[in-house]
Amino acid sequence: MIAYPCAPILEPMNKIIRLDIDEEVLAKAERIAAARHTTVDALVRDYLAGLADTDDARWREAVRRMKEISKRAGMEVGPITWSRDDIHKR
Repeated sequence: MIAYPCAPILEPMNKIIRLDIDEEVLAKAERIAAARHTTVDALVRDYLAGLADTDDARWREAVRRMKEISKRAGMEVGPITWSRDDIHKR
């Protein structure tokens, strides 16, 4: 049997961020994290991930709705035949 070297499995890299936060807010967040058997880092990570997912979903829904409205209104978007300078001529 021939053994082939395996490429290392690359895990997604996490970025470390620094937050300036009020001491009372942090203390409350630490109590919430403890009650949920997690960390403040995990709470923040989950919140930001959810925020990013929600924003993506809202964007996709907005694009879908705009296309639907355009189609119902009989609008068509053709090729761009103008330049920025053409638009801003006075």
